Amino acid sequence: MNQEFIQALKEIVGEKGISEDMLFETIEDALVAAYKKNYAKVAENVHNVKVTLDRDNGEIHVYSQKKVVEEVFDNITEISLDDAKKINSVYQLDDMVDIEITPKSFGRVAAQAAKQVVVQRIKEAERSLIYNEFQEKEFDIVTGTVLRKDKGNVLIDLGRIEAILTPSEQIASEDYVYNSRIKLYIVEVKNTTKGAQVVISRTHPGLVKRLFELEVPEIYNGIVEIKGIAREAGSRTKIAVYSNDENVDAMGACVGQKGIRVQNIVNELRNEKIDIIKWSKLPEEYIANSISPAKVVDVEIDEENKSAKIVVEDNQLSLAIGKEGQNVRLAAKLTGWKIDIKSKSQVEVKDDEE
Repeated sequence: MNQEFIQALKEIVGEKGISEDMLFETIEDALVAAYKKNYAKVAENVHNVKVTLDRDNGEIHVYSQKKVVEEVFDNITEISLDDAKKINSVYQLDDMVDIEITPKSFGRVAAQAAKQVVVQRIKEAERSLIYNEFQEKEFDIVTGTVLRKDKGNVLIDLGRIEAILTPSEQIASEDYVYNSRIKLYIVEVKNTTKGAQVVISRTHPGLVKRLFELEVPEIYNGIVEIKGIAREAGSRTKIAVYSNDENVDAMGACVGQKGIRVQNIVNELRNEKIDIIKWSKLPEEYIANSISPAKVVDVEIDEENKSAKIVVEDNQLSLAIGKEGQNVRLAAKLTGWKIDIKSKSQVEVKDDEE
């Protein structure tokens, strides 16, 4: 060890954000282990050993530690009070005396042990820094670059780490082209033995939520609230919004001038349709709004069973139900109510039969 080595250690501490105390203490522990391993056959005491590393000049000292006792029964671990005072008059019974036993050849062994510790600590520190960086981005959006496809998975470069976009988190209609940049939602960040594992998604409703928060200042500032999202990724999303300011139109704020705000989000989601719904604390009104773009004639609710019957004009029935039932399915998911839709003529026929 020398001053150059110590200086290099301190530079690593600064660059990697490693605790200096922890690094030096870990090196000293490693030096103790190295001493015991390499000198067990020739050293008098390899059990009570202490190693110190001078943080200024890099000097290493190995000490055998002996306890001060009235009567010595074990010369390896104990020392008499008289002998201890010959070393230093301040020693008292039960003190630990450090007796230097540094081998001449210990420098090479120590350097190798210290190097291994430093390399390991650097890896651990980098893993910790990456984990902390992405843990702060959990439930947020990041931009990644498509690297390659592998057995249905898409490998994404997130800068300091690579993440896997699994088939269940991919939008079926999207083609993930090499080197293309896409926005992804971080669902979870795990701290594993191999480092940070980032779970990413293109299908999570949180992606739509964060895109609106980034695109619409009124949402970011808390004037407009997102009350709920129901999504069938790649096809359609319904989002319910509410304004805390009577002078601000929640739906208009989300749409933007000439539709520019919502169009930017639609473009990012590769033309996924987005229905912006006005939220209401009144279930009848909220449920009626959720069927948009269809117009509702009447809503009858059953609060006990949390179900609703909706009546629409005959020419609005297919629009209300949606292709393969998608519109009413998303409305039910958004509101949390079971929804049954009938046309006006269907209700009139039923009434006549009764």
